Amino acid sequence: MVVMTLEHTVRLRFGDTSRSAATHTNLSAVRLDGSVLWIAGDETATLERLVADDPSQPTEFGDERSFRLADFVGLPGVDADEEADVEGLARTGQFLWAVGSHSLRRKQIKERHEGSRALRRLSRVEGQDNRQILVRLPVVDVDGLPTPVREVTVDGVRHRAAALGKRDALRTLLRRDEHLAPFLDIPGKDNGLDIEGIAVRGDRVYLGLRGPVLRGWAFVLELRPYVDPDEPDRLRLTPFEDGRLYRKHVLDLDGLGVRDMCPHGDDLLILAGPTMDLDGPVRVYRWHGAAVAEEPIIVRAGLISRVLELTYGEGDDHAEGLTLVGDDRVLVVYDSPAPVRLTTDGAVIADVLKLP
Repeated sequence: MVVMTLEHTVRLRFGDTSRSAATHTNLSAVRLDGSVLWIAGDETATLERLVADDPSQPTEFGDERSFRLADFVGLPGVDADEEADVEGLARTGQFLWAVGSHSLRRKQIKERHEGSRALRRLSRVEGQDNRQILVRLPVVDVDGLPTPVREVTVDGVRHRAAALGKRDALRTLLRRDEHLAPFLDIPGKDNGLDIEGIAVRGDRVYLGLRGPVLRGWAFVLELRPYVDPDEPDRLRLTPFEDGRLYRKHVLDLDGLGVRDMCPHGDDLLILAGPTMDLDGPVRVYRWHGAAVAEEPIIVRAGLISRVLELTYGEGDDHAEGLTLVGDDRVLVVYDSPAPVRLTTDGAVIADVLKLP
């Protein structure tokens, strides 16, 4: 295990609309894509694109452009702009992927709430339909920058923006799962179902769960999505050998849950942190050979190693997203950034760390 050594920082500069929506202080997912960073906050139904000031050695990403998910796919919520709680981004081949948390949430007690009113709020649990999304967007170059589009034709094949259909909705699939079903009606911050990372390698899509964590074991779901030929804007799931539409891997992350993931060759880098709403250890693990596993795996010592120990704050500086930079570095973004990360000119600071 290696304690985090900060190599350098980069500034992320957001526009007025995103700052008004507090996206810059609610960062939940990040993915580097050449000269741009794809960013998501957990309070909107948009994806943000930031452009590097110097693609070879960026010190700042800015020139933000925001993309509404509803402009590309049909969202399940009545209000297309209701938050989607996007917690993971992946970029591979022709596509940009995004996944919502699929979690429920419990109302918070705020400073102005006292007595029975506070207790009533704490008893209220609600879901938001827009959180239940898995989306794949085609990406093309527009003026030299990767840009999502509704559809594109490549080598004579038309690709459309697509979302996982209701028949394969994840919460529905998990209703009979012997491990995860009991946690579907529990809010994410209470160790309920909470998807917080996505990684894509070939036809494999991995979804990392912040919760539940069972007796110290974290879960990663593996899917094999394909486009429904009769509905090219819908993703379906290919069954595995046992007939299920998903495969479960359980990981020994020392009691932590998955906060984000990204591929590194045949391995997966996993950002891990507490599943509950508390401060605690934040680490980067390496799941060796994840992309070539051909059956459900119990990922314990020998298959997984702890590679970085990150710092964390008291009530702030929660590492929520990581992305590979080159072949030997990762960039980390933070939810609820500490005041020192917020610059006087409106930028927020992200860290670049060297992998051992």
